[in-house]
Amino acid sequence: MPPPSPTEFLRQQLVGRVRAVFNDVENGQEPVPPSDDALFEKNTPIRMVHADLVGMMVGGVRGLLLQMLHPHALQGVLDHSNFREDMHGRLRRTARFIALTTFGHRDDAKEAIERVNRIHLRVQGTLLDGSPYTATDPRTLAWVHVAESTSFLAAYLRHVRPDMPGSEQDEYYRQFAVIARGLGADPVPINRNEAEMLFREMRGDLRASPQAREVADLVLTQRPPGSPPAVQAMLGGEAVALLPAFARSMLGLERPGLAALPARAATWGMGKTLRWAFRQ
Repeated sequence: MPPPSPTEFLRQQLVGRVRAVFNDVENGQEPVPPSDDALFEKNTPIRMVHADLVGMMVGGVRGLLLQMLHPHALQGVLDHSNFREDMHGRLRRTARFIALTTFGHRDDAKEAIERVNRIHLRVQGTLLDGSPYTATDPRTLAWVHVAESTSFLAAYLRHVRPDMPGSEQDEYYRQFAVIARGLGADPVPINRNEAEMLFREMRGDLRASPQAREVADLVLTQRPPGSPPAVQAMLGGEAVALLPAFARSMLGLERPGLAALPARAATWGMGKTLRWAFRQ
């Protein structure tokens, strides 16, 4: 077999480096192979949105920042996670769960959901005010889901496909609801209007706190080993820009100004390069 062309060699190197960020390659973990028997058919909205790496990275950071404003979700992370020592590992495990449930064989997807459910049974305790919390609470899970789903879609619309038809956006929520219900979330939005209504309704459950600001700082400053600081700053800046104003205020964050425009252009360029590398 002839050696790859310089362009193909560059593409292969880029793909390898990205896969190393999202998979525990040191322990032999391989990327999730797309299945023809997944929970969702090919070329449907959830698979298109979740296939875009830059959109998912920006949306993932935005979603985590929002989730930490819910005192129950926050306390579960503080009490039952080593996020301070291994923030990248936590984000990588979340990314793998999304990949398995979106693209993997339906049996593997269902097992991944059940595995998370078993973990959630052990995540419980008390808040600082003495009231109990549990990771199996349907309303807490509903906030985690609506924070994720609105964030992934917002980043996709901003960086990939701003003209995505409303009907496809609604279908995205309907599809993602399958996973959310499997995890026990309730209520679960199945279209844009329901997602917006639930988001507004649950604002009353959120609280600003020093602990939420600490997690936000870690999310925005820690970076995967070998990842350039500029990339972390670029993705974090875009995630903060996409946050609603009330969330930025609660987390003590400022909306990036005109100085962030080059970063947004760089994020767009990085997304285009990665879509080329992965032949999307």
